[in-house]
Amino acid sequence: MDHQQMALIHILSWSTAIILFVVAYVMIKQNKVEKPIKIIQMILRVLYLLIVATGADLFFRFYFGIQSEFFAESVIKAVVGVWVIAAIEMTLAKAKKGKKEFSGWLQLAISLILVLALGFGRLPFGFLP
Repeated sequence: MDHQQMALIHILSWSTAIILFVVAYVMIKQNKVEKPIKIIQMILRVLYLLIVATGADLFFRFYFGIQSEFFAESVIKAVVGVWVIAAIEMTLAKAKKGKKEFSGWLQLAISLILVLALGFGRLPFGFLP
């Protein structure tokens, strides 16, 4: 599988995860039945594995391959990507417990902006100038 296909799978998996996060959050806030929320969270966790696996594949292609000059930015994007996943989980956990989730939303917003700016704007295969 080439890098463009891997990048597409990576983008599809994290965009699906963001949609499922919003669905789960809305369901939690509407006090929906617990079982569907748990199912969505389990699907999210499987998507996290796919996101990490495809991200790691892309990272190592750059590290050992054609674009090694982007190594530092790739490392930062990988760390911030894990931060996005942690912020999603934290926000959902706080919402389920009825706690204030402002810190989770703040971290999610900051990390999502950083990872999107690096992924689409700075690193190869991005489309922003």
